[in-house]
Amino acid sequence: MSELIGSRYELRRTRTGAVEAKGRDYAEVFPEDLEAEADEEVGGYVHSIEVGSTVDGPGIRFVLFLTGCPLRCQYCHNPDTWHKRNGKRYTLGRITREIGKYAKVLKLSKGGLTVSGGEPTMQPRFLRRVMQATKAMGVHTCLDTSGRLGRNLTDADLADIDLQLLDIKSGDPATYERVTGHPLQPTLDYARRLSDLGRPLWVRFVLVPGLTDDPDNVARVADICAGLEPLERVEILRFHQMGKAKYETLGIPYPLADAEPPSPELTERVRAQFRERGLTVY
Repeated sequence: MSELIGSRYELRRTRTGAVEAKGRDYAEVFPEDLEAEADEEVGGYVHSIEVGSTVDGPGIRFVLFLTGCPLRCQYCHNPDTWHKRNGKRYTLGRITREIGKYAKVLKLSKGGLTVSGGEPTMQPRFLRRVMQATKAMGVHTCLDTSGRLGRNLTDADLADIDLQLLDIKSGDPATYERVTGHPLQPTLDYARRLSDLGRPLWVRFVLVPGLTDDPDNVARVADICAGLEPLERVEILRFHQMGKAKYETLGIPYPLADAEPPSPELTERVRAQFRERGLTVY
């Protein structure tokens, strides 16, 4: 295995040894992301890489986890990805060579590359170049995003992304802000843009008892999904506690420390709400 291989659940400390728990304005916290790269070759900050994933898009996936995220989701299991420079910097050439090693098996499995995070659109230039290079290999490309910073991607960028995994955290604006600390509208705008462009997408919804499971909130997400023409499926992601230890190690208060995973009955109720609108649900 390559030295690049890691895990989405691997703890990476910041340079100062801590992670801020409270999100602030994007430009305030991450001014370096708004500046052009000065290096001779484009580079990006990477948390980890997983090869062999079957839960991040179709087929076998090479998953590249980038650092940096403006959201502060209560159920985030990777708080060490919040700040971009908490990752290790790699050149575009190094990353594309690594993807190239697995290109044949990715194609044979009808899989490909998935860029996740953090929020990959925090590093738009690096993301753009990685997607372009991967497409040039004939490998399927996928972006896992909240849509919060969709404005960072041009229509040409979107054309190099074969599939979008769009995380719609909640359908009720107040609940969305409670979950993420940010407004819902930018995600809705991005979803509508993808739909208008006819870009294939899957929607992901994290089900957390007592937080996102209200029937009205779920119904609103389902209604949003029903209005997206290129939507292929909806994935209901059941809340888990796999990231709890990271918060404890980093000294960050974890708001869902006592939350339980959703019951089979609750999960089925939520899936039924999506199926009622004629949607394919997993």
